[in-house]
Amino acid sequence: MRLEPREQSSVKLKALVPLSAAAIALLCCSALILWAGASPVEAFLLLFKGAVGSKFAISETLTRTIPLIFTGLAVAVAFRAKLWNIGAEGQLYAGACIATWLGTGMVDFPTWLMIPFLFLAGALAGGLLLLGPALLKTRLAVDEVVTTLLMNFIVLLFVNWLVFGPWKDPMAMGWPQAAPVVDSAVIGNLLPKTRLHWGLVIALAASVAVWLLMKYTTWGYEIRAVGYNQKASNFAGIPVNSVVFRTAIISGGLAGITGVTELCGLKGYLTTDLSPGFGYSGIVVAMLAALHPLGVVLSAFFIAVLSIGADSMSRSLNISNYIADVATAVSLLAVLFSMLFTKYRIRWK
Repeated sequence: MRLEPREQSSVKLKALVPLSAAAIALLCCSALILWAGASPVEAFLLLFKGAVGSKFAISETLTRTIPLIFTGLAVAVAFRAKLWNIGAEGQLYAGACIATWLGTGMVDFPTWLMIPFLFLAGALAGGLLLLGPALLKTRLAVDEVVTTLLMNFIVLLFVNWLVFGPWKDPMAMGWPQAAPVVDSAVIGNLLPKTRLHWGLVIALAASVAVWLLMKYTTWGYEIRAVGYNQKASNFAGIPVNSVVFRTAIISGGLAGITGVTELCGLKGYLTTDLSPGFGYSGIVVAMLAALHPLGVVLSAFFIAVLSIGADSMSRSLNISNYIADVATAVSLLAVLFSMLFTKYRIRWK
């Protein structure tokens, strides 16, 4: 048996990758549910009922989908240029920090101006945070996986110092949180009596915008070219370092916007648990979507269904909701393994 490179992968074969990954993940979860002494069929019915079985459930699932779309897009753009951005979590908090600083009284514009202003500020904060590792990568050949990963811990420790120290809200009864943002900085609800906000519309618009950027613009072509082959791109006259810098600004900016949407649309104030790991989940979302910006929306919804539905399943069957984390991890491994067969075919001798 040997692996033979494919000349071209069909669209059908590429579409089977995320589907097979989801199927393998659910199959592995079925084994764990049986091990826990419950019925997989009943468990999955409760999972999907908890995620999409009512107006409230759907709204919570879509609310969880919003940050996953943004971080998934951030990772997808960076990975297209082979800029391995593992720091979306830190860039998310960087966006939330700048939005807290500006949105708690530093400025107070009308809502129609305040929200775009905070989004721009958050995007700049996240983009500049990733620009540092990009410079180290291009100038000193420092591995960006290490630098972006370590930046997450630095930013989180900085946020921890802020909410326990200079930014601690004296009206929070001792809880470690910053002061709430002003009313003009609050993103309004999309559905009344739910937590679903207009960030969903912004996230969907962002996915379309990134798709158009990557497919129909010179910048997108250069990003894809650099990702395919840096040496060939450099020989063809593409400024590789400039493309990496632009990619870092776009990718980090999308992650920074995530922090702004969570702060101004959902939480209202900065805390150390603003994100339960959306930056890391964005890697799974992007890989499940095969780095396609429109596919990110579907994969983000899939991960959100697992996360929200697992809580309902856990309460009803008295089994651990960490099964959702297992499904997420298995999905990523299945995608990586399945992608091997989109590039190679098995030949038997």
